[in-house]
Amino acid sequence: QPQGENYANPKTCFFHVLFKAGALAFYILSALFFDNFVIIFVVTVLLAALDFWVVKNVSGRILVGLRWWNEINDLGESVWKFECLDQESLARMNKKDSWLFWWTLYLTAVAWIVLGIFSLIKFQADYLLVVGVCLTLSIANIVGFTKCRKDAKKQIQQFASQTIASRFSSTIQSAFSVV
Repeated sequence: QPQGENYANPKTCFFHVLFKAGALAFYILSALFFDNFVIIFVVTVLLAALDFWVVKNVSGRILVGLRWWNEINDLGESVWKFECLDQESLARMNKKDSWLFWWTLYLTAVAWIVLGIFSLIKFQADYLLVVGVCLTLSIANIVGFTKCRKDAKKQIQQFASQTIASRFSSTIQSAFSVV
């Protein structure tokens, strides 16, 4: 089969989706099996936290070649840090893997928003808290990876500009050295 028709990293894709689906499914189905809010809260948030960690540290790096983190500097300011593969490696990333990564990232946040709306309509403030924590984790990954992707594009553009300028400069120098 031609390159690009299959997922290049099916195991990573599976785990990328597993914790998202697990947190959502547990939250939705938990009311059928548990009457204890604490269990629902702890397990749902634990699954969402596992999803956050897997996306941020594993699947983001493998599926789209990006990684981000946030540090507090000596002045107490929040500083975003980004890592991305080089231009050549980014160009070789599997399009299906990338598509799955980005769509599930956004769809999960949309699902949590819809569940939050249902919690609001039902006046379930405690369940709104669960949704709020899970939505916050989802949005943190969306913001982090979106900023990281923009930073990667900026680095690629700077690299391309420097390469073109360097080649232009060497062409001019060689032209004048002949004269």
